[in-house]
Amino acid sequence: MPKKSQYKIGEACRELDIQPYVLRYWETEFVQLREGASGGGQRTYSAEELGIIRRIKELLYEEGYTIAGAKKKLDSEVADGVLAASGEEPSEAPPEAEPAKPKAKKKAKKVAAASPPAETEARDDSVAQRLELLRSDLEVLRDEARAVASELRGESEA
Repeated sequence: MPKKSQYKIGEACRELDIQPYVLRYWETEFVQLREGASGGGQRTYSAEELGIIRRIKELLYEEGYTIAGAKKKLDSEVADGVLAASGEEPSEAPPEAEPAKPKAKKKAKKVAAASPPAETEARDDSVAQRLELLRSDLEVLRDEARAVASELRGESEA
């Protein structure tokens, strides 16, 4: 899409691959996106605002932040100058920070990726020990179940 000074909501949504209702909701949650309407009441967004929207999408969908966590992160990025207040794309990569409340699936991946090898090995040993205990417990239960079954067969045969 060619660079423009203003994008209508439909154009912005196509450019960023999000639904208009999502963008309208984000306007209510993020102060950086307060609605700007053209003369005809159509929502319009500047190229800088598209950068902010793109960052919000990354925080929510890729990094697993909640709305509250994304607000804090976006505010700190704007305050630190990583994300320009005008909404321009950051000139450098944002500092790594753990999301406020990541989704469980993503959190597990991040924990595993961030863990030093020694901790990972210790955790693997712990898991292996717990699995071995479960296996031995299952063997005991299986043997008990067989004994009960043979008693019941013996009683029904008598």
